[in-house]
Amino acid sequence: MAPAEFDSFYRREYGRVLALAYVLSGSREAAEDLAQDSFLAAHRQWERIERYDEPGAWVRRICLNRSTSLVRRRIAEAKAIGRVAARRVLPDELPPDAEAFWQAVRRLPRRQAQVVGLHYVDDRSIQEIATLLECAEGTVKAHLHRARKALGADLGLHVSDEGGGQG
Repeated sequence: MAPAEFDSFYRREYGRVLALAYVLSGSREAAEDLAQDSFLAAHRQWERIERYDEPGAWVRRICLNRSTSLVRRRIAEAKAIGRVAARRVLPDELPPDAEAFWQAVRRLPRRQAQVVGLHYVDDRSIQEIATLLECAEGTVKAHLHRARKALGADLGLHVSDEGGGQG
């Protein structure tokens, strides 16, 4: 294993994976745990993962999967999350006035929230998201379109149908 290569990868990718984890979990502490767990899994398998065309995609997929598991655990840990939520601070990449928007994103169906996070936080293209989520580009476009409509309705905004969800 080449520690310098993993360290460079970690420094380059960590902030964006943390931001993605935050918009899916809603908790800075949970996001840090998700991101750290994802990178720990990558570190353990680095000799294999470093050969991938995009090791960051692998880490993001792990993060997405673990964020789904987190939702289940959060039900059992509601009291602790409540104490942590009072101290919550947004990651540096997200503006403070975006909290209402990201709360609305977290109310979306899981896959729509993942697509929104990957597209708007991680700045991924439709094609990259399709690859990460192992689905068709049309499916990603449909999720993004439905998410935009749902978010517009949730936040009381007018959302144009122009582009037909081509995001």
